[in-house]
Amino acid sequence: MHDAHDLALNIFLLLVRKIVKRLVTLVLGLVVAIGLAGIAMAADSSEKSVTGNLEDAYCYGTMGAKGAGHKQCAIKCASAGIPVTLIEKGTEKSYILLPNKDASPLPATVTSRMEDEVTVTGKEYSKNGTEYLVVESVK
Repeated sequence: MHDAHDLALNIFLLLVRKIVKRLVTLVLGLVVAIGLAGIAMAADSSEKSVTGNLEDAYCYGTMGAKGAGHKQCAIKCASAGIPVTLIEKGTEKSYILLPNKDASPLPATVTSRMEDEVTVTGKEYSKNGTEYLVVESVK
């Protein structure tokens, strides 16, 4: 009886080891896959130049305010940290502008040109239907 118990225990331990090995392999595979997906997403940006008008997202989005008569308000809003949206000429596609460094404001070349037609060049990102453009230059 004792031999049968030892045999059953050994078989059980072998199965547990096999399952643990498979789980470790699966977890490592998932970690690698997630890491590669993150790298691919980070690399999934391309440099783009977009021409259009700079609008403050609050006034433009909530009231449709835009144009030369709204310029000073838009500069004030953008300087206060309200997001700036570039509305592409011809397509009306919206790009949320981002600074080229985390925890930084948009450059003065953006905030001082609110309501003007400009060409912004930078890296484009698209997440969940929203387009972003990291500002590298404004002309």
